Amino acid sequence: MRKFIFAFLFIIAGLSYLFEIDELLIKKFAFFNDFKTIYIDKAINFSATIEKHLDQANTIEKLKIENNELKEYKVLYTNTQNQLNTLKESLVNIDLSENKPKIELIKVLSYINYNDFTKVWLDKKLEDDSILGLITDNYSAGIVVNKNGNAVGLLNGNKECSYAVFIGEGKAPGIITSSENQDELQIKFIPIWAQINKGDEVITSGMDNIFFEGLKVGTIIEVTNLADMKVATVKPYVNVLKKKYFYTYENGNKLTNFSQMKNIINKNEKIDDEKTDD
Repeated sequence: MRKFIFAFLFIIAGLSYLFEIDELLIKKFAFFNDFKTIYIDKAINFSATIEKHLDQANTIEKLKIENNELKEYKVLYTNTQNQLNTLKESLVNIDLSENKPKIELIKVLSYINYNDFTKVWLDKKLEDDSILGLITDNYSAGIVVNKNGNAVGLLNGNKECSYAVFIGEGKAPGIITSSENQDELQIKFIPIWAQINKGDEVITSGMDNIFFEGLKVGTIIEVTNLADMKVATVKPYVNVLKKKYFYTYENGNKLTNFSQMKNIINKNEKIDDEKTDD
C-alpha cells in the first residue's frame, strides 16, 4: 500500500513539474508557444484530412454497392422485357376475343402464410372479383384472386388454385388443381372417353376465361381411370415457387368470381367422392 501511495505521489509531482516547465518555457520563450500552437493546428488539420479521406472511402464503397444493384436491376429488366416480347409474340397467332387482354408485370411482396410458398401477396390492387391468370417464363403459374381489394397469388400446387386445361392432341378437357406431391399437379374431371397417355402435353384451354388457349403447363406422367372420369398426374414445366415477379393476364371476357368457381369444383368433387364410396 505504501508503494502505491508513493508511486501515485511521484506521478502527481512529475505532472506538476511538466506543467511548470511548460509555463516557464511559454514565459521565457514566446516562440515556443507559437510553435506549440502551430503543432496543435497541424495535428487538428491532419486529423480532419484523415477523417475526410475515410468519409470519401465510405462514400465510394456505397456508390459501388448501388452501382452493382443498378446492374442487377438492368439485367432483370432486360430479361423481363425479353420474356414479355416473347409472350406477346405467342399471342399474335392466338384467336382472342374482341376485348383486348391485358398483360402486366407485378412484383411479389411476401408470403401470406408461414411455410407456405404457394400463396403470396402481389403488388396490385383489384377492383372486382375477376380471376386473373398468372404467368412466369412463358408458362402458367397459377391464378390471382381478390382479397379485400388486394391481389393474392394462388400458385400451382395451392389447394385453391384451379383452371381449365387441354390434354394432348385431342384436347381432352379437364380442371387442373393441386396434388399431394408438391412437385406435381393433378387434372380432374377428364371425360372417361378421352384418349390420353403418358407424355401428353398439357396446355391452358381458355374455356374459363382465366388464360388464353395454348399456354403450356406440363406433361402427363400418370393416368388413373375411375368409374365416371379420368384423373391425370402432371409434371409442370417450371417451378413457380420463390419467384420475385410474375405476369398477370386479364382476359377481356372476365370470369365469374372466385367463390363461384370454387363452389362448382367442390360440388363436383363431392359428387365424385359419393360415387367412389358407392
